[in-house]
Amino acid sequence: MREGVLVARVEEKRVDAARAPDFKTELTRLIEDGHQQVVLDLSKVEFVDSSGLGAIVATLKRIGPRGSLAVAGATGAVERLFKLTRMDKVFPLHEDVDAAVRRMAG
Repeated sequence: MREGVLVARVEEKRVDAARAPDFKTELTRLIEDGHQQVVLDLSKVEFVDSSGLGAIVATLKRIGPRGSLAVAGATGAVERLFKLTRMDKVFPLHEDVDAAVRRMAG
């Protein structure tokens, strides 16, 4: 937690069909535990497929209008996926966690 914002750091290099169900379950648990302002730190992630993206979208839906979800540290193929699918219009993309926390806590 930083300034009332939960930072969820993804340690895996890939968030794909094999990992997405557990990833979604973990994020859902965080939301159900009461965290409504979440920064998803993807700085260590090198690849996200449609299943991983679906898990992130499902998390945003779970938070709903009472909170927000931002993405930090997406680079390379991950950043391109967000832009290609126009998810960069849905999830604010931030260069790093500090920038995302400042924006959410601000």
